[in-house]
Amino acid sequence: MQQVMNIAELRARLASVRSVAFVPTMGNLHEGHIDLVRQAREHAECVVVSVFVNPLQFGPSEDFDHYPRTLAEDCAKLEGLADFVFAPTVSEMYPLQQTVFIEPPPIANELCGAARAGHFRGMATVVLKLLNIVQPQVALFGKKDYQQLHIIQQMVTQMNLPIRIVGGETVRAADGLALSSRNQYLTVQQRAESVFLQQTLSKARQAILEGERNFALIEEASVDALAQRGWHVEYVSVRGQAALSLPNPNESALVILAAARLGATRLIDNVEVFL
Repeated sequence: MQQVMNIAELRARLASVRSVAFVPTMGNLHEGHIDLVRQAREHAECVVVSVFVNPLQFGPSEDFDHYPRTLAEDCAKLEGLADFVFAPTVSEMYPLQQTVFIEPPPIANELCGAARAGHFRGMATVVLKLLNIVQPQVALFGKKDYQQLHIIQQMVTQMNLPIRIVGGETVRAADGLALSSRNQYLTVQQRAESVFLQQTLSKARQAILEGERNFALIEEASVDALAQRGWHVEYVSVRGQAALSLPNPNESALVILAAARLGATRLIDNVEVFL
């Protein structure tokens, strides 16, 4: 495995490679990331993993400066799994002030975007830059960030990029908590409580499978259940998978998405529903 920090060097090393699978990350890797890297090997002869904490997608009150940077540990976890780790500096990725941005679709202003203005614009911009640098045939993203995956799929399709986007299933701890770099911020008591988010979404899913079609009622009941246990809920929302829009009566592929905080730690999760 080779670690590369320079764009020109990475391009030169990949120039003769026939097929590349790419896994973009912000580092602080956990088993969810590693699962994507293992899957990447099934799609191409060469696997590239990027480790870059992107300042464009952090708001002024968010944790960019304190986001954990663990490059040495990340590389150790990737040894034998990835061929290249691309770990550029901020100045390498943004040698000039970034004044050209990807404008994501309107869904970027809903759900997680409603509380994080500009987040998806910054995310989409850096992902496009990374895809242009690596030029993979396949790129893998986790379904835990369901809205992010949807926006990336739309960007790749609408910008006519010759890249196949693969969504990896959410990797969970034994008790059901979706793995996330931010889970380490939870106290012991919060970690024990954190599983209730996935349990709440699973209960909502079961209600839909049993025939409930008043989605607003399901959302309200889920929010109330979380709030009663001390969660600060941003949203629980039932959407159609195809466009992340409010579901129509005939839609058979749904997803229930949620974002909520335990103390200062923001957790997101989702469950798919197939009718």
